[in-house]
Amino acid sequence: MFVTFITPAAWLRRLKVYQYGAQVYGTPDSITGPLILAGIVKRAGHHVEAYEELNGSFDYDRLLEKTDVLCLYTMTSNAPRAYELADLFHEKGHARVLIGGMHASAVPEEALAHADQVMVGEGENTILDVVEGRLTDPIVKCRPVCDLDSVPWPDYSVLKTPVKAANIMTSRGCPYRCSFCTTSRMFAPYRRRSVDSVIAEIKHYHRMGFEYMNFEDDNFTADKERAKEICRRIIDENLQFKETFFFGRTDMANDPELLDLLAKAHLNWVLIGIESLNQESLDTIDKHQSVEDIRRAGEACREHGIQLIASIVLGIDTDTHEDIMRAVQFAKDIDASKLQPAVLTPFPGTPVYEQYEREGRMLNEKEEDWEVFDMMNATFQPKHMSPWDLEMTFFDAANKFYDRKSAFRMGKLFGWRFGVTRYVLGILARLGRAATWEAGVLAPSSWYGKLRNAKWMFGDEKDERKRQRQVLGDDWMRAFQATVALMLPVLVAVGAHGRNSK
Repeated sequence: MFVTFITPAAWLRRLKVYQYGAQVYGTPDSITGPLILAGIVKRAGHHVEAYEELNGSFDYDRLLEKTDVLCLYTMTSNAPRAYELADLFHEKGHARVLIGGMHASAVPEEALAHADQVMVGEGENTILDVVEGRLTDPIVKCRPVCDLDSVPWPDYSVLKTPVKAANIMTSRGCPYRCSFCTTSRMFAPYRRRSVDSVIAEIKHYHRMGFEYMNFEDDNFTADKERAKEICRRIIDENLQFKETFFFGRTDMANDPELLDLLAKAHLNWVLIGIESLNQESLDTIDKHQSVEDIRRAGEACREHGIQLIASIVLGIDTDTHEDIMRAVQFAKDIDASKLQPAVLTPFPGTPVYEQYEREGRMLNEKEEDWEVFDMMNATFQPKHMSPWDLEMTFFDAANKFYDRKSAFRMGKLFGWRFGVTRYVLGILARLGRAATWEAGVLAPSSWYGKLRNAKWMFGDEKDERKRQRQVLGDDWMRAFQATVALMLPVLVAVGAHGRNSK
């Protein structure tokens, strides 16, 4: 059989300008799950091809003609695109359509309206039986993998869209269960691979010629002694990559030996969830960390030369706009290389989604609305600001962090490449704000138009009148900023053409 695996991307992420921004922000990689499943199917003797829409375009007419089984991976934001592709292959092709992933696992009945079968949970133990027709249940509840060493590595030979970084998952799940987190529920309980298994996979990617690598564990340093042993093996066997990214927590700062080993093993990029500098907010989302832990982690990363990506959550019930801006300033003060402002997003299957549904605070009304559930958009009624204010706060945070002054500081501290990256990200953040504002004003039927015009359920009439005045009063200023931001590339191009024509 001809089996095709596709990881869809929402329309925004298929735009060339977005893909360029993603490449500036980080090294292109591929989601590991579909490549693991694709490898299992390939070794069973089937022809397998895998594609990621985020990383490039491809010939759908050819796939419609040839594909016998289509496997689609869903996260919440790409679910509408997955359903669109499923319907397309049903209408114009002959493929049997399977849908899996985190979103489908949370709402399998919804996904089944577009699929022949839906796979819920971890698919390694069941993918072959479903593809080859031995399991025919409409909703297949997959058994979790107990022994992670038995899971084959991702098969990059079937991937037809380009990547530059190899991904490794050395564990599944997380000992912590933040109230907004989906992966700690999809991959429960927390399990780990042996160090020997991890090192063997790292050697495999070196032989393949990868220069960049990502540890995709929710929390690579959750088991600190195991993380130390992996780092020692990387150092002793000279298995460092040019750059290696991992997810960590603030508690890694409590172990100086771990920090030394991470730096020597070239684990030189870490994303840490700062989330908030408001202790009440940290307790609300079950973060299990203190503000002092955050400060210590920032200092420790800087001292060890580990580039920090600071992640903050926008829209927690106990946070105000001032709290958010304070967290952004803190990220600048500790010389974080990048900021990941993440709008609190109530994903299906999480406690926060269930709470907001009960309270009538969710803004999504139809299936297509899942596309904005990407941590860049307001999808609910916040308590301390309107939905539109929360949307604009996302850009306020990015613009405050990626300013010109901090770009020069990054260049001075870490080299010109880091400074240029910071500066370009600042330009893209301003373009994003301009485009979002224009969509809110000029396209009232769009999601942004809906946010801009949505009444704030936690505001009284006085608050609503004040909000409307602010929105209308801001329009002239934002119109000027939007016009300048969107015209800047055109003016630069015209100027360059004038110089070249002389």
